[in-house]
Amino acid sequence: MRLAIITNHPPPFRIPVYEIIGNMPGIELQAIFCSRREPNRQWRLPPLRFNHVFLREHFVTRGDNFIHNNLDVLSALHRFAPDAIVTTGFNPTYLYAFSYAMTKGIAHVPMTDGTDVSERALSAWHKRIRRFVYRRSQAFIAASAGGQRLYESYGVAPQRCFRSCLCIDNEEYLRDATHEEKKYDFIFCGRIVEGKNPLFALRVAHEAARSMGRKISILFVGSGSQEDRVRKEAALMADMVQADFNGFAGQNELPALYRSARLFLFPTLADVWGVVANEAAAAGLPIIVSPHAGVAGELVQHGDNGFVCELDVKLWSRHAVLLLTQPAVYERFALRSRALVSQYTFEQAAAGLVSACRVALDGSETEKHLRPVNVVKGS
Repeated sequence: MRLAIITNHPPPFRIPVYEIIGNMPGIELQAIFCSRREPNRQWRLPPLRFNHVFLREHFVTRGDNFIHNNLDVLSALHRFAPDAIVTTGFNPTYLYAFSYAMTKGIAHVPMTDGTDVSERALSAWHKRIRRFVYRRSQAFIAASAGGQRLYESYGVAPQRCFRSCLCIDNEEYLRDATHEEKKYDFIFCGRIVEGKNPLFALRVAHEAARSMGRKISILFVGSGSQEDRVRKEAALMADMVQADFNGFAGQNELPALYRSARLFLFPTLADVWGVVANEAAAAGLPIIVSPHAGVAGELVQHGDNGFVCELDVKLWSRHAVLLLTQPAVYERFALRSRALVSQYTFEQAAAGLVSACRVALDGSETEKHLRPVNVVKGS
């Protein structure tokens, strides 16, 4: 099977998946990237050890989104001559690739990180485009149960849907941190921008300090447009909150940074998944997350390895104080984080993607690969 995957750029957490697929017997992969890296990303990428091409960059910016328009995707597909084409969005570049598949009679497989919640506010025009593409596609790939619900809302049969989870190299985070110093009570990791809600995390730290009657420490990892504002507000709380700012961290630095803290705060306003939660869970951290992240209810399970809470500072503080003051509860949550994240692997992600493409090619029915990860609750 000659498989072409068209996507925006190579994110670190997908590169190992492409490498696994590229080494599978009987698979010839080509990843076609619209750009080398979008301007708002600071990823330091490893060597790409799989067949890939970069298109001539051409995009327009809409807020935090980049709309790619690479007409040369058609010539790239013509040269590679794939048996199946996977597209990961609905920018013009992807629609060109879909049209190529339609014209040539090639199997087409949409792939999304989105969910029924994240796409709820789409315009009628955007939904019509999706409906048109989905009706003419042979199999479907999603990153989460929310992605399955999204496809099903367009009338896609569950047996045509497959899971390719978003994941990290769990082993990089698994070192036993029992004897490592937990320098920080909390860690916030991500872009320091309004949508990630870093000010909320700071205010949770302040409320927890007030409740516990002691100074609370929080580490901010990342950079962005709100950093100055967060620093200024942190300075006003300096008597109760020690806020340290690490700045952007490379992939090799992240495991030790997570392990330096006890709890991960993830108060995002909108995240289709949230790979930072995979990182925190693999490092053995309980997680408090807003319901606006795809990991909520899947990787982060309320009362099991963390809490899923509406964005109420006092509520978050109460949960945080519980975990900071009850060692037995904390240890149970930490162990469950590692157990849950162990089910999200590059191998699983690669297998789901390839299975979808095989079904798209032969049109046969298959078992439901896209389903919520089965989890056995701990006692």
